[in-house]
Amino acid sequence: MDASSADARAGDDARWMAAALSLARRGLGRTAPNPPVGAILVSQDGRAISRGWTQPGGRPHAERIAIDAAGAATSGATLYVTLEPCSHFGRTPPCADAVIEAGVARVVVAVADPDPRVSGRGLERLRGAGIEVALGVGELEARRLAAGHVSRVTRGRPHVTLKLAVSADGKIAGAGGRPVAVSGEASRARVHMMRAETDAILVGVGTVLADDPELTCRLPGMAGRSPIRIVLDAALRTPPAAKLVATARDTPTWIVCAADAPAAAEARLVSAGAEVLRILRGEDGRLALDSALAAFAQRGVTRLMVEGGATVAQSLAGADLVDEAVILAGPSAIGQAGVPAPDLSALTDAVRFAQSAAFAVGDDRWTVYERR
Repeated sequence: MDASSADARAGDDARWMAAALSLARRGLGRTAPNPPVGAILVSQDGRAISRGWTQPGGRPHAERIAIDAAGAATSGATLYVTLEPCSHFGRTPPCADAVIEAGVARVVVAVADPDPRVSGRGLERLRGAGIEVALGVGELEARRLAAGHVSRVTRGRPHVTLKLAVSADGKIAGAGGRPVAVSGEASRARVHMMRAETDAILVGVGTVLADDPELTCRLPGMAGRSPIRIVLDAALRTPPAAKLVATARDTPTWIVCAADAPAAAEARLVSAGAEVLRILRGEDGRLALDSALAAFAQRGVTRLMVEGGATVAQSLAGADLVDEAVILAGPSAIGQAGVPAPDLSALTDAVRFAQSAAFAVGDDRWTVYERR
């Protein structure tokens, strides 16, 4: 292949993979415990044959959907897929085998799957069948989309995103924790979309007592995309009448408490519809956050969004359990009596984290930091 042909192929690969990545994004917050994956089959003359993305609950897989939709047209085609096709038997046969049986000639993969059950075996199986394999096209964005899956299978915990809205004078709430609108309407809508794209939201009991939040996705027509709500509440102080509990039969709510929390309080919360998870306390007497995150991962949570409050944010940051920080800076001040924002220097220093984005949403300024 000469240089001009190689450049043309590289350009085509990048465009088709960008389309596959956009399909994968549709699954964010819906495919756990499986990763969101997008796939597109392209004919030898450069036409899209079919497409697929991982369905809610993780099945069917994206590749299987695209192959089934294409029928006999798969022969000689190129498959663009955002994550290495699986090579193990789960609830369905391996996608790598389906690709081989379909007669696909070339597979372009954005990123390899670190799941020990796969970990390069899918690529090896394809190459062993004589299929040309290209790896790494669209890798950066694919890694972001698969971050929850990668964290769960390699570290035994979800990918943790801390979202924090901070006023112009460095406060996150009014006096006594009273909720104050720090960001504008456009930012609030974007936050609701973030909720729709995560598996679970975490807050501390202080936020529940001060704000009584619902933590649902309230964008039009997207109530069904609301994630699991999780409350860190060592002593089970969450009132059974709290909105999170009162709506738990519609949108699941988990209350995480210490092993020694009152049994009577647990019974009241369970009767109201919540689920109570007991974990050990750490050496400091507080809930062991690493144990809590491990419990969430065991239950299938891959992406966890932390919305409040200051104590939870500071504790997670201090324990080096945050993978991404999204800081919303509003234009207005709250005043001296407001609750100060936690010290986030551990998240924004140049050693462990790098600023990956900065942009305006209405009158607010968003800054995103990602673990290096």
